[in-house]
Amino acid sequence: MPELSARSRALATRWLGIGLASVVAVVTLGLAVTDRLSLYISPESVWFACAAAVVTLAGAIWSCALPLGAEEDHGHDHGPAASRSDEPATSVGDEADRPSGLSRRRLAGVGALAGGVVATGVVVSALVLPPASLSVELAMSRAGEETALFAGADTVALGVADTSTFGVGDWASVFAAATNTTAYDGADVTLQGFVTPGEGDGVNLTRLVITHCVIDAQTAALPVSVDADAYKTGQWVEITGKVRADDDGSLHIEPTDVVAIDEPKDPYEY
Repeated sequence: MPELSARSRALATRWLGIGLASVVAVVTLGLAVTDRLSLYISPESVWFACAAAVVTLAGAIWSCALPLGAEEDHGHDHGPAASRSDEPATSVGDEADRPSGLSRRRLAGVGALAGGVVATGVVVSALVLPPASLSVELAMSRAGEETALFAGADTVALGVADTSTFGVGDWASVFAAATNTTAYDGADVTLQGFVTPGEGDGVNLTRLVITHCVIDAQTAALPVSVDADAYKTGQWVEITGKVRADDDGSLHIEPTDVVAIDEPKDPYEY
C-alpha cells in the first residue's frame, strides 16, 4: 500500500506539472494551425505563444525520461554521517513538531488536490468547448467605460491621417476625443461591426478592440442613424456611408447602405 500511495502521488505530481502543461501546449499549437488562436490573443503574439508551446513540449518530453517519483527526491541522503548510530534519530523537539508538520502536509495535499481539479477542469473545457469570440453581452457590459484607448486630446490630424483606412476603433477614438468635429464632416466610411443599442432609441455599430489578448478587450461603439428595429442586437453588418457632425459638436454615421453579414473570421480589431 505505501508503494501504491507513493506511485499515485508521483503520477499526480507529474500530471499537474508535465501533463497539464503539455495539453495546454498542444491546444495552443492546434489553435494556431487551424488559424483560431487569434480568437484569444493578438495576431502579433501568435508566434511567441507557438514558440513557448514548442519549448514546453520539448521540456515535457525530456522530463519524461526521469524515473517516476524523481520529482520528490530532494537529496535528503546526506551521506554516512546521517546514518551514524551514535546520534539519536529524533529529538524531543521533533516529536513535538510532528503533529503540526503532519497537519501542514495534509493541508498542502488538500490544496494541491483542489488546484489540480480546477486546473484539469480548465484544460478539459479548452479541449471540449469550441473556440468562440467574445460575446455581445460582454461588449455591452463594457460599453461607456472610460478607457485609455478612447480618451485624451484630439490626436488625429486630417492632413496626415488617411481616414479611409480607419476601423471602428479608430473612429471611436475620433468620436470621443475630436475637438474640431466639423473637420470630419463628410468623411467616407465602410465599416464592419455588430449592432448594439445606443442612446435612447439609437443604434451603435460596435467592435471589440484588443491590445494583447481578450482579457484587455475594450468596446468601440459608433452611433449610426438606422432604424433600431431593422437589425437585432448582435447582428453583424457592413455599413457604407459618411460621418456627420451635429450642431452640438457630436459625430455620428449616416449610412447609405447597410448589409447584414456573417461574423468575420477575425472579429476583433487591434
